[in-house]
Amino acid sequence: MGSPNSKLNSWLERSGMSRGELARRVRAKAIEWNQPHVSPNTTGVRRWVEGERPRRPVPDILAGVFSDHFGYRVTTYDLGLGDSTTADDALVYNQSYADTVEVVADLGRADVDRRSFLAAAPFAAVAALGPSRDWLLNTLDREPESGPRVRLEDVSAVKNMFTTFQRMDIFQGGGSGRLMLAEYMTRHVYPLLRRAHAEDVRRALCEAAAEQTYLLGWMAYDNGEHGTAQRYLIQSLRLADESKNVPLGAHVLAGMADQATLRGNPAEGRRLAQAGRHGLAKATSPACLADLWCLEGRALALLGDKAGAVRAVAESERAYERVRLEREPAWAAFIDPAYLHGEHANTLRDLGDADASEEHARRSIDFAKRQKRARRGAMSHAALAASHLQRRELESAHAAGLRTLALTKQVKSSRAVEAVADLQKRMRPFGKSRLVADFNDRARELVVAA
Repeated sequence: MGSPNSKLNSWLERSGMSRGELARRVRAKAIEWNQPHVSPNTTGVRRWVEGERPRRPVPDILAGVFSDHFGYRVTTYDLGLGDSTTADDALVYNQSYADTVEVVADLGRADVDRRSFLAAAPFAAVAALGPSRDWLLNTLDREPESGPRVRLEDVSAVKNMFTTFQRMDIFQGGGSGRLMLAEYMTRHVYPLLRRAHAEDVRRALCEAAAEQTYLLGWMAYDNGEHGTAQRYLIQSLRLADESKNVPLGAHVLAGMADQATLRGNPAEGRRLAQAGRHGLAKATSPACLADLWCLEGRALALLGDKAGAVRAVAESERAYERVRLEREPAWAAFIDPAYLHGEHANTLRDLGDADASEEHARRSIDFAKRQKRARRGAMSHAALAASHLQRRELESAHAAGLRTLALTKQVKSSRAVEAVADLQKRMRPFGKSRLVADFNDRARELVVAA
């Protein structure tokens, strides 16, 4: 027998149920769940309150009983009975909207509480296969809809908060403010999804929640929490589907494609980017299309398809020529010349075209400097340094590398730190040069701390 379970006792007292009544409801719920062997009595409930840990599936049945009683989701964690299967559930693209709301709410609460099972959740290489397929099929089967979208005051407030947190991510890195966003979503946004709304308002709310959930995933990704990021992105895709906003769903697929490619699966990254492009056949967002072509190019370069990658870069630039900022949604704000040229620089670097890579890197650096975007500047300086290394220009690479370090220190971004570590690897063929030693000395503290 462990120490008393104060959480379970607190929920029992709040419910007003006696121990005998709780036992009766657990037995009834067990029969409902086809678990007739679960048949506790008052003594059993007393032992749980005193610290005895009930065997599965009793914790989940207890959570179901309290959820029914209070009219909102109560988890096994809330009851002091350990974690449920939140991490695995969040990898599933659930066809039930109600179940999706509960999963994403549980995910947010686990994130806010910094529960160890979520932090340790692995990135699942092929988990996006089913979600991307389901989203695309739903999108292609649906006829385009027109007309004004109704916004509740609550929806407008959520969208305003999105702009605030997006700027925090762009200028300070994903590690800055992510937990504040998770707490805001958990306390204020996900509970709204449980309420009854008119259909147009419900869709608008799902759209706003999908945008914010995507941003949570992207910030986790930028902070190196890839398992958490993947789960947020999958649930964001499902909410985007519920909102019937096709460009938003395609945008989420772009984030999933980027993550898959950078996690060592460019074939999956290419497929996800293609799914997003196919979905845009029934909608228009030149910025999102430019991003999807850009990310497909990144994947194709790593797959060794030079012609395909060069074509993808050209298609990305062609799509961006049609962008009119006033017609693009707020979530597309980061898809600009600083971002696109920086990513094209990496694509051409991987193709071995140092001159073209340098040209794109310099364009990105110029735009990022004007916007005071340290993270993008750091990553594009790293691409510039790599182009110099490909031409054996160590002194120029060292100078660009030092600027990478200076900018990386200004943000909290694991991607920027990874760019520094990548430069260290690319400098190894230059042996014990004093410039290599100097860069490694300056980079060591930053990389080790990360």
